[in-house]
Amino acid sequence: MNQETGPFPPTDPRPAEIAPATEDDLPAIVAILNYAIENSDATLTSEPVTVADRREWFGRFSPAGPHRLLVARRGGRVLGYAASQPYREQAGFQQTVEVSIVLDVSSRGQGVGSALYRALFEGLAVEPVHVALAGIVLPNDASVALHRKFGFTEVGTFHEYAVKNGRHLSALWMERRCRP
Repeated sequence: MNQETGPFPPTDPRPAEIAPATEDDLPAIVAILNYAIENSDATLTSEPVTVADRREWFGRFSPAGPHRLLVARRGGRVLGYAASQPYREQAGFQQTVEVSIVLDVSSRGQGVGSALYRALFEGLAVEPVHVALAGIVLPNDASVALHRKFGFTEVGTFHEYAVKNGRHLSALWMERRCRP
């Protein structure tokens, strides 16, 4: 089975199951992330990662609390993941999270991203999270649309603030107030 294409056709009608990620999901998470690293600018990481590289990152999440890692599965296969992580380490940012989402290429456009974000934000609604932030490397119309769908508004663009593969990249930053 190839992680990029998987055993399911893009029109598989079965709904994705959303759950907290387990350590058993880590190899699939790494495969999805590595595909994004190698084939897009969605992540600014330029070198593939290993499961060992991501273990410490994985250990930062819990099933409850403001820092969560959720996966979407269909038939036991990981289709993508969404995360809420600390924005900065300073105490003043304790109520702010940075969110991210990465989908297997064969799962895009099927509602998997919406299902992941719906579950993530439902979980965060009972946590002490005031603001969620997202940085989206441009261009990425699908990600911008997904974030708008979940109530994110544009804060501004960092122009050519990062370099990947010798190219300067810009990112749109968006915010979502989680508490009125």
